Amino acid sequence: MEKTAIKIKKGQQFPLTIKRLGINGEGVGYFKKQVVFVPGALPGEEVVVEATKIEPRYAEGKIKKIRKKSPYRVQPLCPVYEQCGGCQLQHLDYKAQLNEKRDIVIQAFERHCRVPIDQLHIKPTIGMDNPWNYRNKSQFQVGKQKGRVIAGLYGLNSHQLIDISECPIQHQATNKVTKIVKMILQDLQIPIYDERKRTGLVRTIVARVGFHTGDVQLVLITAEKEIPRKELLVAEIKRRLPEVKSIVQNVNGRKTSLIFGKETFLLEGEEYIQEVLGDLSFELSARAFFQLNPVQTVKLYDEVKKAAALTGSEKVADAYCGVGTIGLWLAKEAGEVRGMDIIPEAIEDAKKNAAKHGFTNTLYEVGKAEILLPTWVKEGWKPDIVVVDPPRTGCDEQLLKTILKVKPQKIVYVSCNPSSLARDVDILAKSYKVDYIQPVDMFPHTAHVECVSQIVLREN
Repeated sequence: MEKTAIKIKKGQQFPLTIKRLGINGEGVGYFKKQVVFVPGALPGEEVVVEATKIEPRYAEGKIKKIRKKSPYRVQPLCPVYEQCGGCQLQHLDYKAQLNEKRDIVIQAFERHCRVPIDQLHIKPTIGMDNPWNYRNKSQFQVGKQKGRVIAGLYGLNSHQLIDISECPIQHQATNKVTKIVKMILQDLQIPIYDERKRTGLVRTIVARVGFHTGDVQLVLITAEKEIPRKELLVAEIKRRLPEVKSIVQNVNGRKTSLIFGKETFLLEGEEYIQEVLGDLSFELSARAFFQLNPVQTVKLYDEVKKAAALTGSEKVADAYCGVGTIGLWLAKEAGEVRGMDIIPEAIEDAKKNAAKHGFTNTLYEVGKAEILLPTWVKEGWKPDIVVVDPPRTGCDEQLLKTILKVKPQKIVYVSCNPSSLARDVDILAKSYKVDYIQPVDMFPHTAHVECVSQIVLREN
């Protein structure tokens, strides 16, 4: 039977009932059996849509009119919400967001995993008491508009820079720093980078705050090393922003969408700022990766601890360990924690973090988990528990094969992408059973959802 060609034409207007939210937070409906994605539409709404893009397997549309409104539709807090595109769900009541995020996990498993959905225990999403001002780091591109220095994000599907003066999901400290640094750059007439002409100097303002300490780090990303009036610039930042403990310059002269370049220079103050999670403290350099929502990170890591259910003797392998945060969260209750990562700097930081907190039952090595795990097993060290916290693409296929060979009693899978989690569970299902999946809302008002899954070896 041939697949019927799409019947919708670009520019066509038609009524649509929204059935659910898609993985990017857009409304999903069906017109003449054809799937249509509509940003901004909510489940249960009846809308009139204009088709904006036609693809072989789906169409995209924009709302022309809402005929029947969802009872959970709310007024977004952010004045530039619709232009910005950084958040996708501010127009949906927060409790309803948590329900929809659980539904996004269910959809991912229905689509990418052969384990029947009624055999999976997917718990209600753990949310935030206050889902605003939760991000500890902002990275805003700098530009000029009518002679005025602006900083913000590029608009949704456009290359127009949207000036963001007060982002409601950013910590107030980062909002304040960005706002004042814009004024200082304006006052001192520091050249601003023009992406089209590839001229000028300052490209990006990066601000990060330690929630626990109040320390702020400012990174100016510049196209070249030399900054005119540099001493004056640093003096003004210190005068107007005494809370900034670390002023750093990073040079990125390449035509790239990557924020950071290779060279980093300390202009003033400390090289690191301090952050505390639970009873662990961390030194954050300008380039160091750290979770963006410290409040929810504690909840996420506590869920990892709950899923690991350690008794004091277990051998834990921490794949994709980064700077060691999850492994150190478990180390007190484990027999031994061994972590691996392919980034040498991350492993150095993990070793430092373990030593600083007095842990003697940890070992960190640079390398791929799929190579190190079998080596350790050959040497007589077999993990009882493997913790994985992979990138959005999910676990490396070789690692999954290795886990199926090594057969640890338990896998604790921390995921930032339900689709890749579902695909990986499908592979592991040969020997493993999912006890439960716990969604955690790390990024309120966006379509992202994290999960902690407890996965146990089947008894043959």
